[in-house]
Amino acid sequence: MIFQTLDDKTECVGVYVDGKLHFDTIPEDLTHTWKYAASMASGSIQYAWLYCEGLPLQEACPEEHRDRMMAAQRKLRAFKKSLTIGKINLNDHCVFDLVPKDFLMELCEVKNLVTQHVFDTHSKPPNYPHLCQVQRLLHKIKHQRLNINNRGCRHLYLSQINGNKINKWINTPQYIDYNLFGTVTGRLTTFENSFPMLTIKKVFRKLLKPHNDLFVSYDYNGAEIRTLLSLSGEEQPKGDVHQWNIDNVFKREIDRDLAKTLFFGWLYNPDSTMFDHSTYDKKKLLDKWYKGGYITTPYQRRIQVGRRKAFNYLIQSTTADRVLEKAVIIDELLEGKKSFISHIMHDEIVLDFHREDVKMLPVVKKIFESDDFKTTIKAGKDYFHLEEMVS
Repeated sequence: MIFQTLDDKTECVGVYVDGKLHFDTIPEDLTHTWKYAASMASGSIQYAWLYCEGLPLQEACPEEHRDRMMAAQRKLRAFKKSLTIGKINLNDHCVFDLVPKDFLMELCEVKNLVTQHVFDTHSKPPNYPHLCQVQRLLHKIKHQRLNINNRGCRHLYLSQINGNKINKWINTPQYIDYNLFGTVTGRLTTFENSFPMLTIKKVFRKLLKPHNDLFVSYDYNGAEIRTLLSLSGEEQPKGDVHQWNIDNVFKREIDRDLAKTLFFGWLYNPDSTMFDHSTYDKKKLLDKWYKGGYITTPYQRRIQVGRRKAFNYLIQSTTADRVLEKAVIIDELLEGKKSFISHIMHDEIVLDFHREDVKMLPVVKKIFESDDFKTTIKAGKDYFHLEEMVS
């Protein structure tokens, strides 16, 4: 049975089913809805948003219901604007307590129509289980308030522009709202009103402090190179992959940073012939993973792409999905612990770590660096001052 949740927060339980709103007693056999909500997190529920790969409601909406959908969304924006003017934070309240019930019913009925249309016209993606797990994790992160403060950051206020940015971040909702479908490769982006975790200048990371004792960062050493080696069936270097390239590919003394620049220049330039090395065989990989104008990655992500960009997409997408897969496993491991995943930064997972969970650190490391993907672990009192830990 198709239904819609009235709010996506765990504590805000309310659904629209068959023309009625339900708050106290939730009907059974609810099976299909638009998007995940923590208040209704059954593993049997199917999500139309994943079927249509993240299309906004207005784009997924069939033409015959477009005007009705646009009218409902205009009203929703107006309600949100009035709440913002009234300085009411939606993260602290249930939506259904703040807007008229007749409007909720109209909005949910239109969402039902869109949801039905998506299930009628789209097939389940082959990577649906993976998308579903990642969706749940990103939703959890979305509702975790960040600890952003300017303690120890007075020097950042020397610039008025910087000071204005900092005050805005401190005085607005401090949450990361990741977009699972922000790129075709699966690399995360953030939505417009999110804290800009993925694009923030490094110096501003000083503002981000843990709620617990430390940030602990798990970051792959040469993630995309190791993905390339893994896809090629090659053994992973035990040490620094960039030094391994210097010793085995360049075969001459060269500065590490220069080696990285040259190697990535070759890696993502389809015309480069800088290296002729059996370990890194682009053609072999494309022959295996690129068919009929589509890349199909080991994570069952199918991406339409021209041959010139196909290799780039294969490496970037596989790396992104590997990080997200490990994040899901680590999140499940930390269930019930005081430590939790604070955020994901490209190829890095950052824990908000509590000292009581110290025995979990090597377990998390083992999960993250499975298949011999060497990992660098750093820790610090804020997200800027991270120092490497001896593992």
